[in-house]
Amino acid sequence: MSEHVLEVKNLTVEFPSRNGRALKAVDDLSMTIDKGEILGVVGESGAGKSMTGMAILGLIEPPGYIAGGEIHLSGTRIDGLSDRALQDVRGKRIGAIFQDPLTSLNPLFTVGAQLVETIRFHTAVTRREARARALALMKEVGISAAEERIDHYPHQFSGGMRQRIVISLALAGEPELIIADEPTTALDVSIQAQITALLKRLCRERGMAVMLVTHDMGVIAETADRVAVLYAGRLAEVGPVETVVRRPHHPYTRGLMGSIPSLRNDADELMQIPGAMPRLGSIPAGCAFNPRCAYAGPRCRGERPFLGAPCADLPPLDMPSFDGTAPIAAHFRGAGSGAVACWLATEGAVA
Repeated sequence: MSEHVLEVKNLTVEFPSRNGRALKAVDDLSMTIDKGEILGVVGESGAGKSMTGMAILGLIEPPGYIAGGEIHLSGTRIDGLSDRALQDVRGKRIGAIFQDPLTSLNPLFTVGAQLVETIRFHTAVTRREARARALALMKEVGISAAEERIDHYPHQFSGGMRQRIVISLALAGEPELIIADEPTTALDVSIQAQITALLKRLCRERGMAVMLVTHDMGVIAETADRVAVLYAGRLAEVGPVETVVRRPHHPYTRGLMGSIPSLRNDADELMQIPGAMPRLGSIPAGCAFNPRCAYAGPRCRGERPFLGAPCADLPPLDMPSFDGTAPIAAHFRGAGSGAVACWLATEGAVA
């Protein structure tokens, strides 16, 4: 069996509070990403998506810290490395693409200078070789007239072109893993499609693993191979994109999917999930989603569910919209390699 490029085991990230209680931003999270695979990480704001990416990169700002768990990159544990050792990992073995490309680039230097500096920092090449490599990267990510534009400054590029430059920077060290944190949020829809298509192509051609953090289920459906749904720092559901998007098992995932407009549905209102993501200091006992769940029972309120295989023999359910209006047909079905943290989905009982 091949080794995972990224393996996260029981990761917990905490922040101290004024009353001395540790607040868990990421709570006992485990996941893997294989070579050539795109894992989509999705959830509402505050779910712990970006915090997980920052933990993998070793960029959690104090007073936050990794309180437990392990992070392995191609078999090597990296969560306990020193700052100096992490500098050799970031950029070289793990590339990062952030939401706003303008803030990722230094406005005082040309994009070529920034690419050359990054390449030379991570590889033993001459300045001339690094410039040739920078040109090749710009062409690979779709920058036209690269020979001319390599000497342009970030403000001379459009938003989509700047994001392509950031992607080329992420590729400069030939990384094994790319963490893309909301890489299309600041872009219009047509450019979003181009950037997601570019990420898919690069992932396949280079055999990289990609962790794609987003709140957009449409981007996940078009781009990812597998999906991890986070809620309140916990993993609610994970599985192949076809399973999670078309046959979600967790009520939270079903709510996310039901809130997406459909051209085939002429309903006057979209499904809504009542309430909001709980604050770190107010996460309820049992299942963190239970105050917002239409199916919550006593077990959900008292005992935390952990990931398990969904039952294949549960009866079909009519899933009401969370505001009590028109029902939406939904079924619990077996999910093959998928897993879900929900008592109803795994055991068929919430009493």
